[in-house]
Amino acid sequence: MGEIDDAIERADREHFTRQPPKTLKGQIRYLLRRLGSAKAVAAELGVTADSVNRYRRGARKHPRADVASKIDDAVRARWQPQVRKRRQKQAAATGITVETRARFGYKSSAGSTDDGRFRRLTVKLPAAYAQRLFDARDTGSSDQQMRDIIAEGFKEVYFQDGGARALGLSDVEINDIDYLDLEY
Repeated sequence: MGEIDDAIERADREHFTRQPPKTLKGQIRYLLRRLGSAKAVAAELGVTADSVNRYRRGARKHPRADVASKIDDAVRARWQPQVRKRRQKQAAATGITVETRARFGYKSSAGSTDDGRFRRLTVKLPAAYAQRLFDARDTGSSDQQMRDIIAEGFKEVYFQDGGARALGLSDVEINDIDYLDLEY
C-alpha cells in the first residue's frame, strides 16, 4: 500500500458507526466469517491454520506483536464495507479535501522546476477527482497513478485557480510527500 491508499483507508476508518472487535477471539471470528476458512485467514496473516484455530478457541491468547498487528489491520480493512461504500459514493458526489505537505514540480511553457521547498496545501478537489481516485484504488492502480490524479486536481484548483491564472502550466507533479490526509 502506498501513501495515497493509506490516506483513503484512514479517512474510511473515521466514519465507522461501530468499533471493530477488540478481543483476539472476536477478531478471529470476524475474519473467519469474512474469509470463509481458517486456511484463508492463515494465508492472510502469515500463520498456520492451526494457529488460527487456537486463537479462535482461546487456546492461544497472545499472538506475537507482528501477528497481532496483522490481525488488527485485516479486521479494520474489512470492517463495515457498506459504510465505506456509502461515504465514498457521497464523496464522489461532493468532492474531497486533500491536506498535504509536499514538494511540487511544474512544467510550463517557460520551463520546468522541482520547487525546492515544501508547500503545505489544503485543497477541496471537485467530485470528478474523488471519483477517479476511488476508481483507481478499486482497480488496483499504483500509488504513482493516484498521485497523478491528485496532482492534476491541484493543478486545476490551486495552481490555475480554475483557469484564472497560470494558464501556461501544463503539468504538476508531487515529487515528495511529507504527509497526506484526505477528508470526505
